[in-house]
Amino acid sequence: MCHPPPVAGCWHIRSSVLLRRMTAPADVEILRDAAIDVLCDASLSEVVDLVAYADGDSIVVANVDGAARLSRSTPDAPAEVIRGRDPVAWKDPLAFSTLVEELSDPSPPNERNSYPWAGERLASLFAAAAAPDIAVVHTGRHFWPERGGHPGEHGSLNVVQSRAPLILSGPAVTARGLLPLAARVPDVAPTLAWLSGVPLGELGDMDGQALVDVLAPHSGPVVGLLWDGCNSNSLYALAAAGRLPSVARLLDRGCAFAGGAIAEFPSVTLVNHTCALTGVGPGRHGIVNNAYYDRAEAVQRLTNDARTWHRWSEWLAPDIRTAFDRVDGPTVCINEPADSGATYSTMRLIRESGSSGGAGDMNSLLPDPATDPHTTKDFVGIKDYAWSSSVDAVGLTQMIDMWPSPSEAPKLTWWNVLLTDTGHHEGGPHSEVAHAAMRDADARLGVFLDHLDRMGMLDSTTFLLTSDHGSEGADPECRGDWDEALTAAGIPFRDEAYGFVYLGA
Repeated sequence: MCHPPPVAGCWHIRSSVLLRRMTAPADVEILRDAAIDVLCDASLSEVVDLVAYADGDSIVVANVDGAARLSRSTPDAPAEVIRGRDPVAWKDPLAFSTLVEELSDPSPPNERNSYPWAGERLASLFAAAAAPDIAVVHTGRHFWPERGGHPGEHGSLNVVQSRAPLILSGPAVTARGLLPLAARVPDVAPTLAWLSGVPLGELGDMDGQALVDVLAPHSGPVVGLLWDGCNSNSLYALAAAGRLPSVARLLDRGCAFAGGAIAEFPSVTLVNHTCALTGVGPGRHGIVNNAYYDRAEAVQRLTNDARTWHRWSEWLAPDIRTAFDRVDGPTVCINEPADSGATYSTMRLIRESGSSGGAGDMNSLLPDPATDPHTTKDFVGIKDYAWSSSVDAVGLTQMIDMWPSPSEAPKLTWWNVLLTDTGHHEGGPHSEVAHAAMRDADARLGVFLDHLDRMGMLDSTTFLLTSDHGSEGADPECRGDWDEALTAAGIPFRDEAYGFVYLGA
């Protein structure tokens, strides 16, 4: 979550005459068709997995090998193949759901990849006013450091980049072990709300569904944990090997979904933090990427940045409520932008401080990660690792402070951990730095679990641990830039967050 902000959307204009003329919807369609021809050319197949765009009542997905039309009203219906083969034909959410399977076929090509709930996820994106004219989906191998990319990446429609872990633990959990199940990130909010006492009948306005098949009604406290950017297979394997003992403690008292929780598209941070805490997709909550173009105001919205996280509610669509808004009782929201309705919120403290730079101005208040007992010292020389460690250390302090005694326990608590995303980006999901980040997060979780145990509350508290997306290793040899090809073709566009193409904006 704390990686550098995406590259600002820049104009790529070869012909100003073409730009002035291409303004009507029909003209945008002409530009779109020209852009699709460029993006689906074989010369870009190593970096462009597929493209998607709205076309009337349909969503069209296309790549070098084929194209298919998906219904927007019934996105789970069989696709109409336009040419070649359907680029999202395989939709199994359990594909590559073990570490052995993932590592044996790293970053598989489109024809061997899975795209769970592809139609539903794309239909949600393109229902938003700020959706792009074309969504370009990176291949899992694509490495683009020149535009802000990292050795570990996410954002794709594919299963590995989309799969967040999902662990349920505590007295409300009726199942045990690793289950051959998959959920979706919007299922998190209704599950937390229902566990916190909100009747199912009051959650029908959400897109997600409470995971009642593996849960029972519960009257004790509920804790939601989001370890940003975690690879599900890696997390489960490390816990099973004893390298994440606190996660293992949760698993001993509950279950994990092998297919995890599939992120909405794009599988990026602020889209899915919002999905997880509102229970609706981006087509309804309106935050469609970490950076996107607001056509109505003709401005870029840079949402996923330490300077802007506290302003999250400014970009949320009207009448969208969080899980905190629905729970009757005290609620706590730690280091999380999507905080509306929480009784206590880190981001509210930042807003009330009057700082124009948000969390970016709080560095002087952060502890030294080099002296933090839960930080892996081998990596404190990495700027982002050090900063995220300091933020997470403050998060742990807030968690302890917000649970002073059994009588003062919050009804619902949400704790967002940043360091795991930093580690996965820095080295890739199966690197030592990613593993270190998870071990640090696990150590901090252990402090909190011990705190609850001392108060006699551990056995009465239900936990949900998830993430906002998965992570996949990029190939340093897989380079290329579709922006250059679009520019060379004379197509005017802006590319936000590297993949959201707006034509003749």
